[in-house]
Amino acid sequence: MTEYAPSTSPDLPLPPDADAPEEVQWAGQYITAMTRGRWEFVSRARGIRAAVILAVEEGRVLLVEQYRVPLGKRCLELPAGLVGDDEGSEDEAPHAAAARELEEETGYRADRWEDLGEYFSSPGMVSESFRLLKATGLTRTGAGGGVAGENIVVHEVPLDGIGRKVADFRASGGAIDVKLLMLLGPQFLGENQ
Repeated sequence: MTEYAPSTSPDLPLPPDADAPEEVQWAGQYITAMTRGRWEFVSRARGIRAAVILAVEEGRVLLVEQYRVPLGKRCLELPAGLVGDDEGSEDEAPHAAAARELEEETGYRADRWEDLGEYFSSPGMVSESFRLLKATGLTRTGAGGGVAGENIVVHEVPLDGIGRKVADFRASGGAIDVKLLMLLGPQFLGENQ
């Protein structure tokens, strides 16, 4: 059952079916399709969450490019991975998963980590949350590229060139992960021309 925090606005009414029981419509190894009253949504199986890494050093950010089956194309993203998804690792801490994924995907290790909080990917459709962790003090340890079959390409992008990188990747037919919006925010707000 999904846990819900109390509303910060107690005067606002909840939808009529907010307290309806959750019903599993379909369950796979990694995701579960659910209904709650008239609402349909997807959740991660077994409460699995994700760790997303904002790896920055000397005015550059590490991005990864990988093929995403639901999109049918390669996607430009921040490095990320599931927390506690392997058998026996159900109690894995987000920081440990982030460190593992950063090295697997990018070939870098970080000396310093900062927890930037929990966020929700697409709260109208998916209950999945991710923990955003900032990694600094980066040291290259290998080529990266992910585990066998992931074929991840690492991009080291100057922060002041992120807008151009995203535009070029999109123009080439690639997809852009929504989490890159945080890097584009200053540009969209007119703070970084």
